[in-house]
Amino acid sequence: MVEMPLSKIEYIVAKAREFDAEVAPSGLDDGNNPADDDEREVIEGTPDNPTESELRAVLFGLNADERAELLALVMIGRGDYGGGDWEHALAEAHESLDDHALVDLAATPMLGDLIEDGLAEVGDAEEE
Repeated sequence: MVEMPLSKIEYIVAKAREFDAEVAPSGLDDGNNPADDDEREVIEGTPDNPTESELRAVLFGLNADERAELLALVMIGRGDYGGGDWEHALAEAHESLDDHALVDLAATPMLGDLIEDGLAEVGDAEEE
């Protein structure tokens, strides 16, 4: 079934959740000092916040098979396929994969949850 190392999947899930947690920047024009704001800018989606670029870097750093596996997990996680349909989801992922699909994947809301849900579905199907 899923051949990508679990540690790599967990890292992607963590980066996706960090990106999902970002909020619109505030206090840019009022002279706020980060030390006075309890360092809240860490979760603000500012141009100098590396979270999005880190997520994209890890996605674009995957080989073709890993990219397809990740996309298949997302498809299963969002309910396009059941966990027992791994081979079908993987085949569709291979067919639809390109750089644009990776950009879309990085922007997918709740990406980390979808990956984990897909992984759980595939794991449940393997146990049957």
